[in-house]
Formats: sequence, structure tokens, C-alpha cells
Amino acid sequence: MTRNIEHVPYGYEPPAKERKGTLVFYDSFEKISDAGLAKAAQTALERKFAKLVLYPLHEETVRRMSKEPVLPYYKREGRLHEWKREHGTSMITVETLEGKRKKYTPMDSALRHIADIYPAPYFLYLTPENANAFAAYSSFETWIVKLRLILSEEPERLHPRLAKFSHRWDVAGAEKNTE
Repeated sequence: MTRNIEHVPYGYEPPAKERKGTLVFYDSFEKISDAGLAKAAQTALERKFAKLVLYPLHEETVRRMSKEPVLPYYKREGRLHEWKREHGTSMITVETLEGKRKKYTPMDSALRHIADIYPAPYFLYLTPENANAFAAYSSFETWIVKLRLILSEEPERLHPRLAKFSHRWDVAGAEKNTE
């Protein structure tokens, strides 16, 4: 093993990383259009995130969260990979945990998996419906102090817990500091 010696001037500080954190788009991607995906990517660029993680949900997870029928997981995942290839940026990742598990994955498990793999701080990009569903979970108050939410649009109605923690979320397109 060779040792590389680097000489730097006295008081040298390496430049701070410009991009940091992870924006996780947690959705079934059944109703999300290409424009909605582009809006999430634009939000990640504007707020200088290191990664945009697209996290498609398995059919069983969607069934338990919203009771709505969805296309098979592999079709929705394929569409996301195709969209990613069109945009050709390395900062976008399609998370395949639910495809490997092939069953219902609780949101707690998904968030722990994301926290293990991707760099902090964590931001969840959610539709208003998913944000209200997330706020209804008993573990919401545990997670909301560890991450922040970015909603794709202004919600028509707010879950009481979302209203209580209104300082921990904002709407995409509104300027807010990510630190």
C-alpha cells in the first residue's frame, strides 16, 4: 500500500460540498405524469440535493395505503427507468427495495432502509394525499423530527398532525432553506 503525501498551505480548508442530502419521492407513480417527475427533479436541483431517489411502491403497499388499483410494480418501475434514461442525470436513482421484497413494506422499514443507504439530511417529496396518509401513522411524530417533507402541491385539507408540524414541511416551488 503506497502513501500519497499531499502538501497544502497552512490554514487550508477543503471546499464545502455544494450539494448535500437526499430527496426521496415516495409514491406509487400511478398518477404521476412526466411533468410531475420533472417538477421533482427541478426541486432537487433548485434546493441542491445530492440525490433524487424515486421510490415506487409495491402493489400490496399501495393497496394497504389507499385501496386504489395500480399497474404491476415492474411496469411502473420500467417507466421510471425510462424517464431517468431520457433525463440522463446521475443524481437520480430508482430504489428497488420493494421490487426485491415483492410484498407489503411498511413506511418505517422503507425510511430506515433509505437512512442506511443515502446521505443525510432526508427530505420526503410527497403528494398531499400521501402526506396525509403518512401523518395518520403512529410513527409520524418519530419520523418528522428526523426528516422534512416537501409536498408536490398545496393540500386542500390537512391532517391535524401535519398542521401541528407545519414548520417541518413546505410546498415545492416555495423557497426554503434545506439546511
